[in-house]
Amino acid sequence: MSKETLTSTFTELRKGFLRLAMRFLPSQEDADDALQEAFFRLWKQADRISSREEAEALTVVTVKNLCIDILRRKSHLQTVELDENRDNAVGDPESEAQEREERFRIIERIIELHLTPLQRQILHMKEYENKDYEEIAEILGMQPPAVRMQMSRARKEIRACYLKQMER
Repeated sequence: MSKETLTSTFTELRKGFLRLAMRFLPSQEDADDALQEAFFRLWKQADRISSREEAEALTVVTVKNLCIDILRRKSHLQTVELDENRDNAVGDPESEAQEREERFRIIERIIELHLTPLQRQILHMKEYENKDYEEIAEILGMQPPAVRMQMSRARKEIRACYLKQMER
């Protein structure tokens, strides 16, 4: 399939894709961003898409997954109440550094005790060696989506264990 066919398919069906994104996302701006990112991702693999129907199906799946990713990112943004005295208060840098170090140790323990060896390996390559998912997949003989899924599960487990630990 040529890039022209992908472009014409996407253009013809854009309103439907936008309606799909709007079912997930609260704003038109976020929906437009999801569509733009979906088109960009599909553009990179346009030569591997064999038909208009496949382009449509891949776009639907890609838009849906991007919408879910956007919702997840937004749900992780924390809100903090304004403290008018915060800027005037002088924090103890040593105490703050100790708190950060303690949180880091807790997370390291969670990683060691709760993640699978594969998840630990992927996390290490991604976060400490700055490798992208494609590189990790090649090294481990996996598909990039499988690497992303393992990374997602690892992060979810770390988050759940950390929150449970903080409740104590």
